[in-house]
Amino acid sequence: DAFPFSANRRASQDAAGNTKALPISCRDGTMVFPWVAPSREHQLKRLKEETFDLVVVGGGCVGSGVALDAASRGLKVALLERDDFSAGTSGRSTKLIHGGVRYLENAFKNLDYSQYKLVREALAERAHMLRAAPYIARAVPIMVPLEKWWTVPYYYAGTKMYDLVAGDSIGVPRSMFLSKEQASYSFPMLNPNKLSGALVYYDGQMNDTRYSLLVMLTAAQAGAAVANYINVEQLVKNPDTGNIEGTKVRDVRSGEEFVVRAKSVVNATGPFCDTLRRMAQSEDGKDHGSTNDDDNLVVPAGGIHIVLPDHFCPAQMGLIVPNTSDGRVLFFLPWEGGTLCGTTDSATPITMLPKPSSDEVDFVLRESGRYLNRRISRNDVRAAWSGIRPLVKDIHSNDTKAISREHIVEVNPGNMVTIGGGKWTTYRKMAEDAVDKLLDVHPNLKLRTGPCITAGLKLVGADRAGIVCEQKFDIITITLRENYGYDRDIAEHLTRNYGTRALQIAEMIRNGYPTRDKNLHPRRLVAKHPFLEAEVVFAVQHEYALTAVDVLARRTRLAYVDSKAAVDVLPHVIDLMGKLLGWSRAKKAQETKDALAFLDTMRCPDQD
Repeated sequence: DAFPFSANRRASQDAAGNTKALPISCRDGTMVFPWVAPSREHQLKRLKEETFDLVVVGGGCVGSGVALDAASRGLKVALLERDDFSAGTSGRSTKLIHGGVRYLENAFKNLDYSQYKLVREALAERAHMLRAAPYIARAVPIMVPLEKWWTVPYYYAGTKMYDLVAGDSIGVPRSMFLSKEQASYSFPMLNPNKLSGALVYYDGQMNDTRYSLLVMLTAAQAGAAVANYINVEQLVKNPDTGNIEGTKVRDVRSGEEFVVRAKSVVNATGPFCDTLRRMAQSEDGKDHGSTNDDDNLVVPAGGIHIVLPDHFCPAQMGLIVPNTSDGRVLFFLPWEGGTLCGTTDSATPITMLPKPSSDEVDFVLRESGRYLNRRISRNDVRAAWSGIRPLVKDIHSNDTKAISREHIVEVNPGNMVTIGGGKWTTYRKMAEDAVDKLLDVHPNLKLRTGPCITAGLKLVGADRAGIVCEQKFDIITITLRENYGYDRDIAEHLTRNYGTRALQIAEMIRNGYPTRDKNLHPRRLVAKHPFLEAEVVFAVQHEYALTAVDVLARRTRLAYVDSKAAVDVLPHVIDLMGKLLGWSRAKKAQETKDALAFLDTMRCPDQD
């Protein structure tokens, strides 16, 4: 995957301590050496020794997007994340890339042009995300079941308007009407007694943590210094001007403290952005807390998700019920070999480990039973988890459902820029707006930057140069099956999550790795899932995975798909990572304890 590096960026990645890259075969039989991410040790060395134009705090999709946008414009960028990349909001979404059908409905109902612009912008960004990494993001049909026949014209007009606003979106078919019989055939689990017909429209779907990881890796490829498990303890301020000139940080893994020097800071910490805002407002750059919620920029809104077996949803069709008994949306989506089911927009406290309550799970199960032809019990739930969305606060309302997902860009004391609100789909535009504002605040940086180029930029693994598979990713799947002998589900899983980098994993397996001899068939982590032992090794060596949770929850999605299976395989993952990272017995025990605490938040809660 070629990237237009400048000479100084190439120099910054020399002697980076990378794991040796194995060559992969191109479609014409030639061999190429793929790009390999610099080691974490090299990244930490850069953070300690260099002075950056920009420090981005927050390693979710927006923070990674800011890093990619700024680095691709020619700025020298550092990206810091206190936990793992996409450990928070960015990894706990509904996995949809969407414009917002409900927002479009509100725009026409209320003659609200701002809501219309929000949908139009999001649909443009949907098209970008589908093009930037087409192997991991794809169009998914979503059925809207209609109980009363007289509602058909209303919803038909709405989905057709959605198509119209989206324009000629590559790879996204137009909406269509299905009769009762067609709808029952397409989604066999639907209750036929509550069905007069259905509308099917299309949106995008992705694996969110891996998509965000791709944005971060592409930023690193563009020259950004990136590091997870680096917590910002204090903003460093110039005593004379009050301007922020860096961050005092602590390496969470080692406990070491040091200063990252920079000319500017962008706060992209999602629901946690008020912490850095308080640091910017204090004279000493520290967070002294706040007792006044009115000072906060965002209000958290929770979304609960449960994962069911795949037979609850067809592999190629989702379902959305636009109005449940309390007015919220209920969705069923095929995802990673299971059925993702849930709802959104409930009040929630801010925490890094949100957990669904028993009442919330009961609500989803109860509402699901109204629309399916069989009841769902707690025994069907393979995993249950919750996410927090950083919605922009409306001080005139206490109802989170009334809050739009518009984003805001704010300039804080010391010339720090905060980007808040928004949603996953618009991460790239949010990043562009944040960098534009930063350059307005720091005109000396603007003088030596180019325009934003991310709108047409493909991500790592997307065969940017077209030399590996000509951007036809079914070729990768066929190659894995025919040339490497992989089972179909494994080949499809690797292609769907890694793109051309799936061939790197295949070559690593063929050549052997520290705990496995060469030329052996890939070893599954769990018999009923396509996740591989080799993915653990690849995550450690190429994707900055430092803990078992990094691997089980974010490099693979096993914890999100089947929490019990994740618990069962945990000892093996701990043992493998211990050998790769040189963990002591005490370290393994601590990692096991931490992982079990996390996995406890992913299981179905006990019934009250």
